[in-house]
Amino acid sequence: MSKVTGALRSVIDPRTYLQAFRLLHFASYSHVQQVRKLDRGMNVTFAPNVSFRNAERITIGEGTHIGEHSIIWAGNSTGRVIFGRKCLLAPHVTITASNYGTEPGAFIMDQAKIEQDVVLGSDVWLGANSVVLAGVTIGDGAVVAAGAVVTRDVPAGSIVGGVPAKIIGSRGGSSAPDEDGSRSDGTLHEEVSV
Repeated sequence: MSKVTGALRSVIDPRTYLQAFRLLHFASYSHVQQVRKLDRGMNVTFAPNVSFRNAERITIGEGTHIGEHSIIWAGNSTGRVIFGRKCLLAPHVTITASNYGTEPGAFIMDQAKIEQDVVLGSDVWLGANSVVLAGVTIGDGAVVAAGAVVTRDVPAGSIVGGVPAKIIGSRGGSSAPDEDGSRSDGTLHEEVSV
């Protein structure tokens, strides 16, 4: 009898409906309203729970896919996030073009934000739970391993991993593949498991 009573209480508790309303509001301001502001190419796909901020400063190249629960935040005033063609983001990727200052003597949340563009080249793959911080450029064809935190630029064709991310390998070419899978430098696109 107590399980039924507990279930009934949770269903009739007004706080349950208030929480549902809050979740709908979050979905509206972090996804629905932001998607209209995106500059995106053809065949861009993303999960319905991807969170965008300041989408008027986000450009997504054609054929890019952004996985579930990812967070793409441009800066409040100047920091942009720019994706090349056919980027692939696994679930739970975070990209931010804004950071707080860390000067002593003031609370971090009260300090001015430092905004810098984040640029992903074409054919970039960001593994699950990876993080890309403000000011980073990731070159064409680069791969970021799952769980990596990218704090500095990544050369084209590199494979990076770790916290902070460091080069751990190479894809064997430095340019994004053409439509047939070949690269302009003559190498073939290699399969990599990260």
